[in-house]
Amino acid sequence: MIVKPPKFVQRILKSFIWRHNEDNNNIWLTFDDGPDSKVTPFILQILKNQQIKATFFLVGEQINKYPEILDMILNDGHIIANHSYSHKNGWFTNSKSYVNDVEKCQVFMPENNLFRPPYGKITPIQTRTLEKKYKIVLWDVLSYDFSEKIKPEKIKENIMKNTTKGSIIVLHNNHKSYNNLKLILHQTIKELKQKGFNFSTTW
Repeated sequence: MIVKPPKFVQRILKSFIWRHNEDNNNIWLTFDDGPDSKVTPFILQILKNQQIKATFFLVGEQINKYPEILDMILNDGHIIANHSYSHKNGWFTNSKSYVNDVEKCQVFMPENNLFRPPYGKITPIQTRTLEKKYKIVLWDVLSYDFSEKIKPEKIKENIMKNTTKGSIIVLHNNHKSYNNLKLILHQTIKELKQKGFNFSTTW
């Protein structure tokens, strides 16, 4: 289980945003996938209770299904960003098709040019094309909240032990993660705040 991407990978793929260089205790909480009619409102309620903001990397197909949930995210003051239209795996997708899929989702994202590749998988050709227009955002802490083989306590530990100032944390806004999020999201945010971290949405 690789929670933190190895430093040498970050150096090789240095055009990606893996984390932020921070003098302050800012961290970035991000949620991939969605919007979803069940999971997203739950996440939004937790964030509201904790009075913090997050960045939602959203899938265009899901936005088309649940435009009202998109409005909920925006009305609560969170940032939305591009996670492609149909969640294609870049390693197994023709580059032209992949780029078109990203562009199709960008229609919903007029405020910024942030893009996170689904599964974190993107080829060099796709990268060279997309980085002319987009900030390609990866992560510093992968929680593994999507795994049903890992106990919720371990997911929380992945976050708490690996988060440092400037970290970008990945959680998920989907049904695979829902049961884990119900058990750990509130307490994890509370403990991160107790450690003195601030939650930023400034990219």
